[in-house]
Amino acid sequence: MKTALILSGGGARAAYQVGVLKGLAEIIPPTPISPFQIICGTSAGAINAAMLASQADQFQACAQMLEKLWSGLHTKDVYEGSFYDLLRSGTKLLASLFQGGFGDEPLALLNSAPLRELLARNINFSRIAEMIELGNLHALGITAIGYTSGQSISFCQGRSSIKPWQRSRRIGVLDTITLEHLLASAAIPTIFPAQHLHREYFGDGAIRQVSPISPALHLGADRVVVIGVSGNVNNPIERAITKHAPSMAQIMAQLLNSAFIDAMESDVELLERFNRVLSHVPVEKQKELKMRPVELLSISPSIKFDSVAAKHVRDLPNSMRWFMKMVGATRYGGGASMASYLLFESKYCVELIAAGYADALNQKEDILRFMSIN
Repeated sequence: MKTALILSGGGARAAYQVGVLKGLAEIIPPTPISPFQIICGTSAGAINAAMLASQADQFQACAQMLEKLWSGLHTKDVYEGSFYDLLRSGTKLLASLFQGGFGDEPLALLNSAPLRELLARNINFSRIAEMIELGNLHALGITAIGYTSGQSISFCQGRSSIKPWQRSRRIGVLDTITLEHLLASAAIPTIFPAQHLHREYFGDGAIRQVSPISPALHLGADRVVVIGVSGNVNNPIERAITKHAPSMAQIMAQLLNSAFIDAMESDVELLERFNRVLSHVPVEKQKELKMRPVELLSISPSIKFDSVAAKHVRDLPNSMRWFMKMVGATRYGGGASMASYLLFESKYCVELIAAGYADALNQKEDILRFMSIN
């Protein structure tokens, strides 16, 4: 039985995943080996996934390291966002509308050079192969979108038994995961610069990832743990009366939500429905059809990211706070949702970690039952 951990994208919201991992590390009896043989990550979730994979022989310690890393984050550690940087990048973006781009230089509002340095310091990519060789890890999958092909490509590093796959606009390829793969998967379109891998430029893996759980199944998962970054799925959304037209931040927030949240929620719902249907099919018939039920444990936030982000926008540097205010990302009603993806500030991340930790503890019995631990 192979258990897969699936970490979705969501920019700064991925701090919530760290809180859940902290809870899992406490709930699961102490063991150096990771309980997840397969780890799949997309966007910011790919960063957490790569660190877990590189330290598959010390799960509890890695959870602590992730908490320390995210708790100490500041905007300057992830991207350059001074007034000069915003003016320079904004000018390039505007000029590209008339010049068709600037050759080989990727266009983006923010420069992610600090993120490159941060990841290079904290992730030992050579250990991924070592963990696979020792049998502590079966596979690591990182997903990104190819801007030329339009294909959602999962780059996979794992055991020799793993085979590449191809579905409609979804491809799994065997590769050695590097820093460039993480930067590509986390490159939110127009926000962070695309990364060149192999034959084309790649961007955020959440874009066009219609089936986020699929890579884990192709890699051989029998059961999956999904840590999402959506809003509170238990509270119905109130449709308030709106008098003003949507701000740019509200529009961008919905685009980001559709990429980072909708596909995962739909895939979880589809897998649950598939398992219910398959439970009525005899085991012999399941084998004949080459179908099998996949156990699922989904941990979703009980908080509203918009509300939390609105409180912490003031923690951003003056330049980014001014930018957020200009596009309407400092207000409730959907605008602050955009800020929730770019708020790489310590106080915000600490609050998300605490929320993830609490949600994991609230599902302690479900987690123990799922992991078959008495």
